[in-house]
This record gives sequence, structure tokens and C-alpha cells, in this order.
Amino acid sequence: MQKSGSQDQPILTPTQAKELAKEVFPDNHVHGTLFKKADDAIEVIFYDAEPEFYQSVFLNPYSGKVIQVDNHLTGFFAFILKGHMRLWLPKDIGEQVVGVSILLFIFIIISGFILWLPKKRKNLKQRLKFDWKKTTRWKRKNFDLHSIVGFYVCSLALILAFTGSMMSYKWLMYGVYIATGGEKEAAFNIPKNNSETPEDTTAKPWDNLIVKLMKESPEAEAYELHYPTTADESVYVEVSNSKGLFYDSDFRFFDQNTLEEIETESVYGKYKNAQIPDKIVRMTYDIHIGSIGGLPGKIIAFLVSLLTASLPVTGILLWYGRKYKKKEAPSVRTRELVD
Repeated sequence: MQKSGSQDQPILTPTQAKELAKEVFPDNHVHGTLFKKADDAIEVIFYDAEPEFYQSVFLNPYSGKVIQVDNHLTGFFAFILKGHMRLWLPKDIGEQVVGVSILLFIFIIISGFILWLPKKRKNLKQRLKFDWKKTTRWKRKNFDLHSIVGFYVCSLALILAFTGSMMSYKWLMYGVYIATGGEKEAAFNIPKNNSETPEDTTAKPWDNLIVKLMKESPEAEAYELHYPTTADESVYVEVSNSKGLFYDSDFRFFDQNTLEEIETESVYGKYKNAQIPDKIVRMTYDIHIGSIGGLPGKIIAFLVSLLTASLPVTGILLWYGRKYKKKEAPSVRTRELVD
């Protein structure tokens, strides 16, 4: 989103931004409001699960004028994402199908590696590099494509599949967290206020939060404020510290009446307080999409996914060649015995 131009006046408060955006979608729920640098447009994010609704309204940070409206559920990448997450099926059914498929895929990767292991050590070299000649038959080439390519991508494919399973199944994420020595709550929880609910609830102290956090963390990439849904719930702000990364964000919670900061028992708190098990859980998404390694990491994840998609093709050809291979013509000696 392009910058809206600097002006000698304060930026919109979260409450003002929410009210202006609600004029566009009055019947939908505001998930949060994203503030970036001072001159960048303010993004008010709307999300409803049923019926699914996910759109953003971009506002001029000074005048509040609507600059743009984006529908995150339409377009090429939204279409691909739906296929990746639920095979374009209804959400409840599709996510379960994809989750089980990933677990089966992990089993296939592990079993494939076991089958890859040569029985004799001298044959190991043939499983590690291509040694094709002009006389090499296509069946041998297909076998090499399946086994050699499969070997080099299986470890990374296993990481991508396993992190996908961790996001699909909370019990698996919790199991990994406990196994690595985690002692906090491996879930996102919003703590309650420390103060009592005041009689006058028209005041919105959190309107001062964004300016306060911009001064405290001027190097941050963005500040996403989430409005409390009840009178006793704290307000939280996700402070993004790195562009394109999620794991090192700071999740900060504040009493909605006093703005006193509240510490959380969850792994999703300030990144500086995260232990190794906490970081493993927080890194799951970034590892899965490859952003943990920046642009090179995303390219590697894309290539691994592409090469992994070729393995079922070469695997089917191997299966077909073995099950339906042509019967060899009988030798002279065999014909003599038959006659």
C-alpha cells in the first residue's frame, strides 16, 4: 500500500480508524487495525468465520479517507491458498482431509528413505548421482529421477510436511513443545485486565497505545492492535520486528482501563523472553513457508515443493513398469524344452 503523504497533524486513533472503516462494512467484525510508519495507510482488517469474510479497508492516516478496499478471499493466490489448506472443499471437511494426507505423506517420506537405502555399500554411489550414458534406458532414468531426487529433497520435504502437521494438529504442536522442554502454554491466550471495569466505559485509553509503542519501538515494521471483545479482556498489540517474519514479533498485552502491561504465561509474549522450545513453536509457520531464510529460503521451499510434486509421477511410472512390464520372448533353450 502506497504512502498517503505526511501532514502536520496527528494520525487517526484506533477507535477513529475502526469507526470510519465500519462505515464500509457495518455488519462485519473488525479483527484488528494495522499501523505501519507514520505516513503509511492504516489497514483495518475485517474477518468473520461464518460466513467467511476477510477484507481490509485502507485509510489515509490523517484525513481518514478510504484509499482502497482489498478482498483477501479472491484472486489467484487466494484460490491457491484454499486448495493448499482445504482442497477447495468446505473448511471443516477440507482441513481434515489435508491434515490426514500430510500425516500419510510423512509416512511415505520415511518409508521411501528406508527403501532408498542400498543393501550393499558399493551401490551407494549410484543412489547419490546421475550416471547416464547414451545407452541408458528410460526406465533406469526414471528410477534415478525418483530415487536420487527423492533423496536430496526428502529431508527438506519432511520439515515442510511436519511443520504443516504441527499447524493442523494442536496435539502435535503441544507434543513437540513438551518434548523439547517447554514449560509455558503452547497456545495463544489473551489475559484478563488487572483492574476493575470502570463505570464510564466510553473512554478508550488504548487510543494512546500506538503512539506510545511507536516511540518505544521506532524500528518495528508494524503495530497491529486488536480491540478487546469484553469489558474484562485486555487489549493486545502485535509488534512486528522483522519484515516478512512472524516468529520474532512481540505480543504485548495491556489493561484496557489503565494501560498497565500484563505478562502472559503463553509462548506468545515478548520475543526476548522466549526460550528455545517457545521459539520452535513460534517459528513453525516461518519454517513452513521458507521465510525463515528470507528470499533464498522461500525459493528453496518452492523448489523443494516442486520437486516433491514430481515424485508421485516417477513413482507411478515405476509401479506401472513393474506391474505391467512386457513378458520377455522365450529363449531358444526354453522353446526346445516346450517342443
